[in-house]
Amino acid sequence: MSEQREIVTIDGPSGVGKSTLSRRVAAALGYTYLDTGAMYRAVALYLQQLQIDLDDEEKVRSTLSSLDLQLLPADGEDGDVGVVVGGQDVSRTIRTPEMGMLASRVSAIPAVREKLTEMQQAIGRAGKIVAEGRDTGTVVFPDACWKFYLEADPEERGRRRVEQLRASGQEVDARELLAMIVKRDRDDQERTLSPLQKAEDALVIDTTSIDIQEVCRKILEFVREKKSC
Repeated sequence: MSEQREIVTIDGPSGVGKSTLSRRVAAALGYTYLDTGAMYRAVALYLQQLQIDLDDEEKVRSTLSSLDLQLLPADGEDGDVGVVVGGQDVSRTIRTPEMGMLASRVSAIPAVREKLTEMQQAIGRAGKIVAEGRDTGTVVFPDACWKFYLEADPEERGRRRVEQLRASGQEVDARELLAMIVKRDRDDQERTLSPLQKAEDALVIDTTSIDIQEVCRKILEFVREKKSC
């Protein structure tokens, strides 16, 4: 077994609170926050803008060879990570439900997963990061010292996502969004490549009826109790 590294992974389906919790945990520990979901959304937008046929994997692979993707620090403890692709700030553009669905589709393309997993592992090489996504504890950082898997009822996740999007000025249909969440869950869980699943050594936390402060407290308590990897 490889030596464990000072990495916290927080996986789970969309709308479960991964991003907010990861930012807060990273801030509390003095770690870097790695938003892998933003990276997949950015690649989805990049390929869409270039009108790349997602069924042509060789074309996707060759296109990704020129990908210039940068992540910028989050704007405050509760702000999203900034994302720049080819010098263009796409931070807001990638945060729509539609781009989330497209990100789920491109994440099933081997060339995309290979490229982004390589980038994520490079970022995490020095340790001291909090990585959130869908396979950070199982595929990207299987040697992470602390692993968490968050879950919540789809209806609650839909409600939270609606509130988040409306707070940012976006108009959304709650029923349509719930249907998208359920479909994305199914797509992410059933894909052959790096499906959404719990790491065997992850602590599972159901966030349906627990507020964000309590979940954050549980995670930090677990990390600090098991401070030595």
